Amino acid sequence: MTRKIFLFITGCVLLTVLPNLTAQTNEARLFVDASREEVQINKNIYGHFAEHLGGCIYGGIWVGPESDIPNTRGIRKDVVNALKELNIPVLRWPGGCFADTYHSRDGIGPRDQRPDRINTFWGDVIESNHFGTHEFMDLIEQLGTEAYFAGNVGSGSPQEMHDWVEYLTYPGESTLANLRRENGQSQPWDIPFWGVGNENWGCGGNMTAEFYAYLYRQFATYVMDYGDNNIYKVAGGAGSSNYHWTETLMREAGNHMDGLSLHYYTLPGDWSNKGPALGFDENAWFTTLRKALDIDDVLARHIAIMDQYDPGQRVGLMVDEWGTWYDPMEGTNPAFLKQQNSLRDALVAGLTLNIFHDHAERVRMANIAQTVNVLQAMIHTDGPDMFVTPTYHVFEMYKVHQDAMRLAYHLDSPEYQFGDNSITSVNVSATKNSNGVIHISLCNLNPNEAVTLEAEVRGINNKRLAGRVLTANSMDAHNNFKQKNRVAPAEFDNLKSTRDGFSATLPPKSVVVIEIR
Repeated sequence: MTRKIFLFITGCVLLTVLPNLTAQTNEARLFVDASREEVQINKNIYGHFAEHLGGCIYGGIWVGPESDIPNTRGIRKDVVNALKELNIPVLRWPGGCFADTYHSRDGIGPRDQRPDRINTFWGDVIESNHFGTHEFMDLIEQLGTEAYFAGNVGSGSPQEMHDWVEYLTYPGESTLANLRRENGQSQPWDIPFWGVGNENWGCGGNMTAEFYAYLYRQFATYVMDYGDNNIYKVAGGAGSSNYHWTETLMREAGNHMDGLSLHYYTLPGDWSNKGPALGFDENAWFTTLRKALDIDDVLARHIAIMDQYDPGQRVGLMVDEWGTWYDPMEGTNPAFLKQQNSLRDALVAGLTLNIFHDHAERVRMANIAQTVNVLQAMIHTDGPDMFVTPTYHVFEMYKVHQDAMRLAYHLDSPEYQFGDNSITSVNVSATKNSNGVIHISLCNLNPNEAVTLEAEVRGINNKRLAGRVLTANSMDAHNNFKQKNRVAPAEFDNLKSTRDGFSATLPPKSVVVIEIR
């Protein structure tokens, strides 16, 4: 390994290659050029996902207006208040696999007249349809966010998708628009994002890429813009490393889409034995973080394919499902995908968001799975009680990056060695917001050793430093209903200004966000 040093002489950048001292020490070097703003970080990278799955909607978001749990028109006040702190920019609904069995007319009109359906993908439980289109849009308005609908291609029809769009967005007089008015919404809604199907290579119909490309073109034709509403159409993309799917969609339907989705889940094991969310050893810690880092290469390869067919980068890559996936919590319905959320998940969230920043030229949206009670959730609820997770705290700490400009940086990091394998200890991203404030997010993936960081920040004069840190004593530290703040952000004290930037000591297994004014 070598260490790269930037030297600035009369405005030119020279690259000097020296022996890598960090291979033997636990020191890192960071250079940030605050004068080089590369690309804007689309705030929608910080999007979320809420599916009719387990306790995400019912009990997690929706309790009904008759509930003793404080609510606004049936939507939990405590959950809304907590989520508003994250500045959620976009929320995807109703699925997931559920979307390709969902028929929108089931979820409109008087709730006591809506049909009961079987949620065939997630436990064969009865779906009451009490949370439907109007309730979702009420949630959108309470959160101050934007809606991303997932339309039904797997079991639906182009006519059904067309009708849903008309119901939602048509401003004039039509049977469907008037039905919307009868159901309590006089004005059309603004619907900015529409997914045409979901995982159509799997639960969305077990289709080939070629067959879905044909169907996408057909269905997307009938996702129409009415009035002032302009819908950004997202094609159902690949799962993880299915590069053939991306190439086929870009070749056959690229001119008909605005975005192409991608799903990427991080499992310490495999799909038959994913591994526990708690009580894991360092091998599982290391394996999980290594697999999370692999999304960097997966994104680069999908983007390279997209660049062949769309060199102007018109089509956005939308990672509309991502996160950790473990074995379900003991004593819960395994189809409900309820899992605990530990410091390990916080590190996965932090490094993944940093990687999305690195690919922000093409990555325009991402939606973590899922918002409440399911997979890598922000919040867990139990009746009237709730707590927020370590992942929630990362999203709150990182919200400063939304719509900021990514800055050029170079990082020289020591390696975190485990057995015969190693990964880079430190993961980083740097941005500057519209007020000129710089934020640097740093993840120390090593659970055992602190890293001493020396940072040079070029292009700033006077500077005031502040920082926050998220860490804990154990790898699987987590919050629960009895210890709600066991893992929570704290002021970061191991930070001091230097002539050229700052120095910091990053604790083991930590997420740190540093602010420079």
